[in-house]
Amino acid sequence: MQDAAPQEIRQTDVMDPARAQALQIALERNADITTGSPLPPFFHQIYFWDARPADQLGRDGHPKIGQGFIPDLGLPRRMWAGGSLEFHQPLLAGVSAEKHSVVEKVSRKDGRTGPLGFVTIKHDVVQEGRICVTERQDLVYREDPDVNAPKPVPPVARQDEDLRETASFTPTLLFRYSALTFNGHRIHYDLDYTRQVEGYEGVVVHGPLLAQRLMLLAETRGPVRRFQFRASSPLMHFETADFCMSGTDMWVRGPGGRQCMQATVAY
Repeated sequence: MQDAAPQEIRQTDVMDPARAQALQIALERNADITTGSPLPPFFHQIYFWDARPADQLGRDGHPKIGQGFIPDLGLPRRMWAGGSLEFHQPLLAGVSAEKHSVVEKVSRKDGRTGPLGFVTIKHDVVQEGRICVTERQDLVYREDPDVNAPKPVPPVARQDEDLRETASFTPTLLFRYSALTFNGHRIHYDLDYTRQVEGYEGVVVHGPLLAQRLMLLAETRGPVRRFQFRASSPLMHFETADFCMSGTDMWVRGPGGRQCMQATVAY
């Protein structure tokens, strides 16, 4: 494993309550956030947009890699594999905040389906001089799919939950979440690209959107202090999933009982 040369990016944004209300509405929650309200966990995802001109985007709609922050590992497909979050204190709506981002680790290895590149990015979100959220994103990069290769077998999800919510993900919801997070990744809205280039059966539900729903479910039992999640298999836009919890373990169960995500929470 090699460490990337650290290069910090700093972004400033005001935690606009109207944008937070829009996410609440998209997630079918009451739009009750106003100036001064504590933001729910993970809502910082809809701020600190990285808007780039079209000529600075890759084929997948994301900013091109190798432009000084995320290195170019020569692998075209990007996925958010998982991450961890520490909530030190609530972010407040309507108050300016800063996000400090740095690439912590870069590595490359050979997997069962070919070479894989791994990048870990650390974000600190600071408001009024205090760190409110520390987040680590784990990204994975891989080659284009081999149409002749056998499809990986997803893990089987647990069935012993004591708390469960069921949700479906319409194209409208995926569009709204992409818009609110300014995520241009075409796997979340471009069905032809998703099928023909990336090899998925349908439009892919955002991994962070699955994690967001898990965190909101966890919040029904108390303020979340730490949360860690790992994607297991993609969920398509035409599928319904169960969001499950047992103790401090959480998971997303897709059709056929497959595990789409697993997570742990601490209060």
